Amino acid sequence: MNIIDLKMNEAVKLDSVRLANLFIELGEASAQNVVCRAMEELAIRLAVVDQAYKSGETKILAKSAKALIGIAEQIGMIGIADAARNLHSCADGMDINARAATLARLLRISDCSLTEVWDVQDLSV
Repeated sequence: MNIIDLKMNEAVKLDSVRLANLFIELGEASAQNVVCRAMEELAIRLAVVDQAYKSGETKILAKSAKALIGIAEQIGMIGIADAARNLHSCADGMDINARAATLARLLRISDCSLTEVWDVQDLSV
């Protein structure tokens, strides 16, 4: 039996214009503060989403996925917002495979996107 290890690569969708505008509107220090707080909140919400999925709490899963959308959009993390929107759509549904795949995609995109935002933010300093 041959086992193939599939490597899933997601292109990071980051609205760098939104992020740049945040820095222009708020100034360097305030924008960095907003981005840092948003990223911390994203990390917390992602942990809640993961735990809700593991414990089968679909209402909490849907609510937390919806919260991720607004936070991600605030700092231009379009990929996370899209994936969270998709998870929210299937959170209460009966298709457990879709829910699992969509969550895996959200976590994968989040990992790449959070790193990308840190890199972009470092360039602005």
